[in-house]
Amino acid sequence: MSILLDNSTRVIVQGITGREGQYHTRNMQAAGTHIVGGVTPGKGGQTAEGVPVFDTVFQAKAATDANATCIFVPPPGAADAIMEAASAGIELIVCITEGIPVVDMTRAMLVVKEKGARLIGPNCPGLCTPGHGKIGIIPYQMFTPGSVGFISRSGTLTYEVVSLLTEAGIGQSTCIGIGGDPIIGSTFIDYLQLFEKDPQTRAVVMCGEIGGSDEEDAAEYIKTMSKPVVAFVSGRTAPAGKRMGHAGAIISGNTGTAQGKVAALQAANVPVADTIFEIPELVKKVLQ
Repeated sequence: MSILLDNSTRVIVQGITGREGQYHTRNMQAAGTHIVGGVTPGKGGQTAEGVPVFDTVFQAKAATDANATCIFVPPPGAADAIMEAASAGIELIVCITEGIPVVDMTRAMLVVKEKGARLIGPNCPGLCTPGHGKIGIIPYQMFTPGSVGFISRSGTLTYEVVSLLTEAGIGQSTCIGIGGDPIIGSTFIDYLQLFEKDPQTRAVVMCGEIGGSDEEDAAEYIKTMSKPVVAFVSGRTAPAGKRMGHAGAIISGNTGTAQGKVAALQAANVPVADTIFEIPELVKKVLQ
């Protein structure tokens, strides 16, 4: 078992004929992902990376029975791409695009929720289920199958921490980069709930960062979980009012500080690593 992505997942790529779309489609195929088609308006009837290209997601869905999509569409059109996918009945939408205007994402989220789709991102690296494949830009070679779920707001932290876990002999069930923009499709709690129900996942690693209250909200949910969670919060030395890396990583007033997030997680009996290098040992302890 895994969450969200397995061998039955049928993926289309929106923006497949662009440079990024083509490059990452090849990488997803090499990882074993079942890519069944792509979408680029005006290029329907062509092929790209060995799969058919369609003008619309509706056409791609009807022809391929896809249930997931990966979006490589520039910011001005990315929100429309999300809404088109949700309206076409795509269940899992992974949007890699960074810099989508907040007002556009506000509209897109209304459609995503109305249609009952699940959105990962935007501004995310995607997800990976080792042994089954990946959707997005995550470097697949560092993953190994196992029983630890992984969730992070940072793509770079995803790569760093998963590499440390693999080197320590700790395999992963599914790994998700949820996105670093102010408005994202799913929260830590959404994925923690899925991992809690997944029989393969025995523990979860959660990497947060400054800004917002997602980690504090997750801490409250973790109190109800039967599975252990290990956490790390980046940005402990960030100055208030200055954006750090992600649009969502900004401390506003007295909210969103790393110290507040660490305190909330510790109150939920979550071991919080001071550095990412401590994470593997903490995971081994909670698995014992």
